[in-house]
Amino acid sequence: MAKKQFKSESKRLLDLMINSIYTHKEIFLREIISNASDAIDKLCFISLTDDKVGMDRSDFKITINADKDNRTITITDNGIGMDKDDLENNLGTIASSGSYKFKQDMEEKQDDIDIIGQFGVGFYSAFMVAKKITVNTKKYGCETGYCWESSGADGYTIKEIEKDAPGTEIILELKDNTEEENYDEFLEQYRIQGLVKKYSDYIRYPIMMDMKRSRVKEETKDSENPEYEEYTETEILNSMVPIWQRPKKDVEQEEYDKFYQEKFMSMDKPLKTIVTSVEGVVTYKALLFIPSAAPYDYYTKEYKKGLQLYSSGVLIMDCCEELLPEHFRFVRGIVDTADLSLNISREMLQHDRHLLTIAQNIEKKIKNELTSMLANDRENYEKFFTAFGRQLKYGVVSDYGMHKDELLDLLMFYSSTEKKLVTLSEYVDRMKEEQKFIYFATGENAAAIDTLPQTELLRSKGFEILYCTEDVDEFTLQSLMQYKEKKFCSATNDDLGIENEQKDEEEKDSSGLLTFVKETLGDKVSEVTASKKLVSHPVCLTAKGGISFEMEKYFNSVQPDSGMKAQRVLELNLSHHAVKTMEELIQTDIEKAKKYAEVLYCQALLIAGLPLENPSEYTDLICSII
Repeated sequence: MAKKQFKSESKRLLDLMINSIYTHKEIFLREIISNASDAIDKLCFISLTDDKVGMDRSDFKITINADKDNRTITITDNGIGMDKDDLENNLGTIASSGSYKFKQDMEEKQDDIDIIGQFGVGFYSAFMVAKKITVNTKKYGCETGYCWESSGADGYTIKEIEKDAPGTEIILELKDNTEEENYDEFLEQYRIQGLVKKYSDYIRYPIMMDMKRSRVKEETKDSENPEYEEYTETEILNSMVPIWQRPKKDVEQEEYDKFYQEKFMSMDKPLKTIVTSVEGVVTYKALLFIPSAAPYDYYTKEYKKGLQLYSSGVLIMDCCEELLPEHFRFVRGIVDTADLSLNISREMLQHDRHLLTIAQNIEKKIKNELTSMLANDRENYEKFFTAFGRQLKYGVVSDYGMHKDELLDLLMFYSSTEKKLVTLSEYVDRMKEEQKFIYFATGENAAAIDTLPQTELLRSKGFEILYCTEDVDEFTLQSLMQYKEKKFCSATNDDLGIENEQKDEEEKDSSGLLTFVKETLGDKVSEVTASKKLVSHPVCLTAKGGISFEMEKYFNSVQPDSGMKAQRVLELNLSHHAVKTMEELIQTDIEKAKKYAEVLYCQALLIAGLPLENPSEYTDLICSII
């Protein structure tokens, strides 16, 4: 029998497909099973109008057999099969697809049929693990069966064989093991079962395999030392019907919860389940979950965002990052569509308009669901925000604030007056008539901010303050700049937009004191001013310019050698007794007055959460005054 060469491709192309297109060798089983499912789809479709088929949907199946002795894997289907021309056209020409041609023919007849394998290269992925492939097949309606054999790019043979029923049997003779590769792993039943569950769990037809199990012998069941025996049982490896394909009204929330916990290995139930089905320019189904808590690795580089992407029930990508924007990276779930434009491998997606449209729709859906939860289920939304609010804030800051308009109404901050999380909208609605700004203050926690001297004047006026306790908070507010035409203002700003006539009067006669303190402290501060915001505290620090103290601390924590430093402005409460005492000492004991200035500066550093350059020197200074 003469060996034929592949019609249109060279050994180089086949080597490319085997060694480069597919990243994981395990993909071969998914591809062969998908082809078998397509073959069954075709005969199942014909059976709807041809009663000679003699089979209904429940009769179709895919069978896998692993023979360890002969090192072969056999995948069998009872689908439409192939004749000699099909073998020549589909297997003799790399990248030709019988499934694609069949779908085209049906579309010309205006019949809609869903076909998975439309791109004719998946079959050759089997050469990643097989040194020889044998295809025994017989096409429905034909009398003769055929055997196609190939050992790779050197060509193939076709011969007639006897075969009773239509369908296809593919026999993979595995490559010899090497130091780098153990091909025997694909003969283990647990490995095959795992691959079917991972990639082909939702194929519409049962995937069956004889599984070896162990059980107690009947006659020793009641014995103290029971004996075991092995037995073989045919099992269905796939579940066939995805939960997201079932109508929402037919699925209990407990089923969604269980699916989420098993699929994404979570101990907790999801906080929110989102089910969506879209038909139109692009058709897809999505089952999305908002977790109730952040995974332990969520804020590490090991965490992978993205949704599982299926095409007609076949897993294409385990984490399709393109389907989720970064600010919604916490969402877990599944998208299933038949509209994707796949490249020569199901692993390689072309980023066409279909994928972009799906991603945009999903982003809008998540935003709408979160908005609805905020309005109608405040308790759960606050749980969500506690877990993932930081991610939304990062979303506001990232990409030069591109997403801030979409996210700003989802943000929450702790309120000084409400003592709980509030939205920006709620804050603005409560603003006093004379209030010019949305005020915020930064600190490690709410308790620390409660004691900040800079907030005294705001509190005395009854103005609400938003607490920024996360490193991203101040960056978020600076990125927003304003909300509903109200600008954000830090409690540490020089100008709080509040008139204080008493403080203005005090400042008129304080130039000598302020000059003395500035000369004493030198370059430690850029300026010394009379404070308009302090009430009971003697001193505080404010930052001048675009860098705040919180920014300084953040940048120095992530990059200690950055040298990032805010310009320090020392504010003195001229009516405080400690400041008055220092002013008196300038006339009677100038050296002690200098010590007072140094102590007040160090206290201001401590209040601002900034480190002392020399703690030991500071304690000695206190002791010398005492």
